[in-house]
Amino acid sequence: MSKYNVRDIALDILLAIEKNQAFSNLLLNNSIQKRGIQGKDAGLLTEIVYGTIQRRDTLDYGLAPFLKNPKKLQPWVRVLLRLSLYQMVYLDRVPDRAILHEAVEIAKKRGHKGIASMVNGVLRNIQRSGTPSLEEIQNPVERLAIETSHPLWLVKRWVEQYGLDKTRRICLANLMAPKQTIRVNSARFTQNEVKEALEKEGIVVEPGHFVEEALEVQKGNAAHTQAFREGMFTVQDESSMLVAHALGAEAEELILDSCAAPGGKSTHIAEQLKNSGKVISLDIHDHKVKLIAQQAERLHLTNIEPTVQDSRKAGEQFDKEMFDRILVDAPCSGFGVMRRKPDLKYTKTEQDVKQLARIQQDILNAVAPLLKKGGTLVYSTCTIDRDENGDVVAAFLADHADFQKDETLATRMPQKLKQNVKHGEIQLLPDAQSDGFYIACLQKKV
Repeated sequence: MSKYNVRDIALDILLAIEKNQAFSNLLLNNSIQKRGIQGKDAGLLTEIVYGTIQRRDTLDYGLAPFLKNPKKLQPWVRVLLRLSLYQMVYLDRVPDRAILHEAVEIAKKRGHKGIASMVNGVLRNIQRSGTPSLEEIQNPVERLAIETSHPLWLVKRWVEQYGLDKTRRICLANLMAPKQTIRVNSARFTQNEVKEALEKEGIVVEPGHFVEEALEVQKGNAAHTQAFREGMFTVQDESSMLVAHALGAEAEELILDSCAAPGGKSTHIAEQLKNSGKVISLDIHDHKVKLIAQQAERLHLTNIEPTVQDSRKAGEQFDKEMFDRILVDAPCSGFGVMRRKPDLKYTKTEQDVKQLARIQQDILNAVAPLLKKGGTLVYSTCTIDRDENGDVVAAFLADHADFQKDETLATRMPQKLKQNVKHGEIQLLPDAQSDGFYIACLQKKV
């Protein structure tokens, strides 16, 4: 008999996310490690937690006709009904009788017989009648929002920016399970050496889709291997790897990574420099700067200088025109990585987008004077919102006549993506092969 109840743990995690706006990936990983959950149980727990968050609004739509007093429902009962319905609708290999039995037992333990009876009644009614059809929603934008469980304001925003068909593809991509991709530490290892080391630990990998140093994990979790601990690679999505390629750092150069934590792009740039030159990696938080240092140490990179500094005040610490290249991987809404962090879509607001755009502008304005004439400035985000991407860059260029778009960006992008580059910019939307990402490359005029 198992020493823990996977659905009970899933309920605790989902409640913590809902009450405290805690990050789903951190809570899930902590629970798995703390309780020693392994194998199929870890897989089921991950599926229930992520799936229930991903489909929250769709599940609530399905539950609504069967709840007599939804406003009086205790939060834990609502979440229990959601995770149970998720299993009934989306998990083929879990029989309904097991789902109902577990839900009723949890309701008895956490509440009382009356609540257990209500939970049983709601789930059995859905089992008999089925959930209401989404076709009953007349407005296509509202229907898409419920069908894919995205906030209506966000779907409306994307429809304005991308049109209904492309928005549908974005929303559906956000419901897909993310793949794990790793970046070979090319300063010390070849792709074959990393592949062979991982295979000895039972991890199956294949070449990535775009970047030559990328490997896509087909089986297992590469982050829990000796090869990872020995610094053979970094876990990173391919779209994120494109940023260092866009920057195009060359040996012996001095690079500023102005928003560097947790260090994925800093270490990538340092690897490209082959331990020559220097990458000064800023972050405003001391504990996050320590993460950068830990990654540099694990990867045996000696050309990174992690520094606690608000990048908006970088001019107080560094001289004008001292850096060859500057990366601004700006804080953003994260709308391009929703499949990895599904809770994001329920916590971000339109006001957040406006506020982030102001911060992004401030950072660009602060670091621009630090770049040498002829130097390269790369601005990137993991979002797909125009206000945080193209509009920020356009506003920056309008205020800085000494900068221009770098039309050579396409020459540094992988062959498969060259056609996606338009006037020094590339916008990747989330799909089966990568996260959503935006990169703009600018050059300081000589």
